[in-house]
Amino acid sequence: MNKTNRKTNLGNGYPGGRPLFSGLLLLLALGLSPMTIAQPPEWQALSESERQLLQRFESRWDQLTPEQRTRLQQGAHRWAQMSDAERQQARREFRKWRDLTPEQRARLRETYTRFRALPPEQRQKIREARQRFRQLTPEQQQRLRERWRNLTPEQRERFKERLRRRQSADQ
Repeated sequence: MNKTNRKTNLGNGYPGGRPLFSGLLLLLALGLSPMTIAQPPEWQALSESERQLLQRFESRWDQLTPEQRTRLQQGAHRWAQMSDAERQQARREFRKWRDLTPEQRARLRETYTRFRALPPEQRQKIREARQRFRQLTPEQQQRLRERWRNLTPEQRERFKERLRRRQSADQ
């Protein structure tokens, strides 16, 4: 085989051929070894604390997708890093999530997806507004919610438009 043939046949001996070889070259060019790409963790490869936290998944661990396994392992790691107060807050939030109807969950997922699509500056402004709202007393929050509910759709649109104009003027 001459030099040219060798060059064109690299990677052809494996399923996927050239795409496999090209992918490996890309990983190496980026300074990553193929082992750097996280393989989904096997159950026994988890730490003792991760296995303890994820024990309810043990019987079906092999049926989970690689993404699910990785997300669960990352979640266990985050949980281990939390303070007791943060864990209590996470438990409260989970209970609230569990008590939502499927429709409410779907709306929240949609809202979160739209939020993530916003530019970082706009997401930060929303976080700050939410923080200001949370600093209001429960009575003030309730009054504000009632005022919003009592607005007509046209009034809500005008309010949103004024808010958008104000935000664009601030930029």
